[in-house]
Amino acid sequence: MRIGLISDTHIPEACEHLPALVFEAFSGVDLVMHAGDVYINRVLDELAQIAPVIAAIGNGDEGFDGHRFKLAADERVRAAHLLEIEGVRVGLAHALPTPDETSDAVFENAMHRHFGGVVDVLVIGHSHLEGIVRFGKTLVVNPGSATLPRNLVNVPGTVAILEIASGGRVSAEIIRLG
Repeated sequence: MRIGLISDTHIPEACEHLPALVFEAFSGVDLVMHAGDVYINRVLDELAQIAPVIAAIGNGDEGFDGHRFKLAADERVRAAHLLEIEGVRVGLAHALPTPDETSDAVFENAMHRHFGGVVDVLVIGHSHLEGIVRFGKTLVVNPGSATLPRNLVNVPGTVAILEIASGGRVSAEIIRLG
């Protein structure tokens, strides 16, 4: 299964629509996972033209933090999603504290709270910093931001592709949009 990963689109605050290169990068994916800070449901509808979409609710999606946008109720959006694909447990959330920020114990406790246990792959956003890193048994993938990478404007954004092959082989790649 080939999964397109995107996060922190902040539309329409960052720009009016998803960059066209997102659609090119996600060509042929089977699923799109949005790791939160969507802001408006139209973004999910645009992504659904590519493949089915699920999303995690981000801190900016709830209309708090002085944001004027509030994501409308949508069956595709949850605080966290847990999927099992080819025996691989994949968790999707906006932000979880990772061991580089805190401790292994806090990281594992957060996964237990959100997913009922440690996951094999964790897809998160929030920081706008793209990266792929392993903490113990968990591969953590942050696609960065397609519209505000590293909280900068007028620079190419990033997304990621997660591939889960038969037998549970996992690979991930960051894609720079431009």
